[in-house]
Amino acid sequence: MRRGSWILLAVMSVVTAACYSVAGVPEEDVTALERDLEEVRDELAVVRTDLRAAEALLEQSGGASELHSITLAEFSIEGHLEAQPGTIAFEISNRGATVHNFSIEGLAQSPDVDPNEAVLWSAPDVAAGTYTVFCAIPGHREAGMTATLVVSADAAPPTTGGHEEADYQAMSDAMTASILAFPAATEGRGNQLLEPRIAADGTKEFDLTASIIDWEVAPGRIVQAWAYNGQVPGPMIRVEVGDRVRVTVTNELPMGTDVHFHGVGLPNNMDGVAPLTQPLIEPGETFTYEFVAERTAVAMYHAHHHAQMQVPNGLFGTFFIGDLGLPLGDTVSGMNIPADLELAGEIPMVLNDAGVIGYSLNGKSFPATDPYVFDVGDWYLVHYFNEGLQIHPMHQHQFFGLVVAKDGVPLESPYWTDTLNIAPGERYSVLFHVTDPGAWVWHCHILTHVESEQGMFGMVTAVIAQEG
Repeated sequence: MRRGSWILLAVMSVVTAACYSVAGVPEEDVTALERDLEEVRDELAVVRTDLRAAEALLEQSGGASELHSITLAEFSIEGHLEAQPGTIAFEISNRGATVHNFSIEGLAQSPDVDPNEAVLWSAPDVAAGTYTVFCAIPGHREAGMTATLVVSADAAPPTTGGHEEADYQAMSDAMTASILAFPAATEGRGNQLLEPRIAADGTKEFDLTASIIDWEVAPGRIVQAWAYNGQVPGPMIRVEVGDRVRVTVTNELPMGTDVHFHGVGLPNNMDGVAPLTQPLIEPGETFTYEFVAERTAVAMYHAHHHAQMQVPNGLFGTFFIGDLGLPLGDTVSGMNIPADLELAGEIPMVLNDAGVIGYSLNGKSFPATDPYVFDVGDWYLVHYFNEGLQIHPMHQHQFFGLVVAKDGVPLESPYWTDTLNIAPGERYSVLFHVTDPGAWVWHCHILTHVESEQGMFGMVTAVIAQEG
């Protein structure tokens, strides 16, 4: 907005107020008008600030006149991705539902951009070449939020005709094709039961080796995962209350690590927080954790050293002590739980949303997630583990779930729900009853964790209920 426009609006506001006063408008209406005018002045102040920021950006960029429009969404980067060498000015808009940013690999990164917001940003002294650009929010690059920026003296200038119309038919076709690809076969499977060795004194011994492996998260998408025993999640460990447990960890990673048994009662020197409770397990070294499984637990184990990187990249697994008590024979909100109920399945479901693994269930992204097949009339128990960085409201279509325990502790008052929020570090145990035949989708209900313009992905699976 030009300076003359600001002056004109200010004069109009004064004249309008004077006219209302002369016309004998009630005082309360004049007061309301004054409040409205004050809001206009505040908005003009914001516009002035934005314009000054734009002027400063152009001065900083050496007077660059070309502004390259970039649009961010889940999980795509679109816009004018060719530019001439030198300082490149960008207008970065976020039309997604979560925070994004725009990074030029090896050079620079924009500020974070909130949903429905935009920023002006420049990257100085960009030489001719081809650059990978991506969103640096954890998990977003791995979810496909990458593109290529070509910097060349022959680059075409950005157009000023606005954004192209989305190809809605192509988006619809991509969604249909992605859903029909389920279930897709991939190499590797996590959460496999790790059988113990039994020592002479009855101690149950387990070996874990932490290393970097090739892991196929989705068909054709192979990442460098940080894994225990070559799988993501790491192997499932099951022991009984009263067992003496010995876990020997060997580090084949390029950096130090440790293991924290999250939700297991332990002596302090076994808590797995280097260097406070133990020395760091350096590359090539081993460390042995030894403790008595004193109480029932639905727990997990994961790295604590540089956990912000090691855990999302795959260093996590499930750990069970004993069997969780169920409210058999009880009636909850008018619904009876059979006293003679026998589980048709028990499912550990580990949620992740960051690192090289990204949005996933048990280390796989749709359509590579496992389907679960039951007969109508079956009951199955799900243990949710959130090893990610975000909350996930998990929703099972059709079947209400009875929440029977939180963090491995049985609830005195179980409750029914069809959508359950699981925060990072939390575990919930939920009992489901298969009542109707069909393919029933099961997914995180933050929709950008399961769908994008390229189709369905991430934190989605299904229960296949068949007639017995």
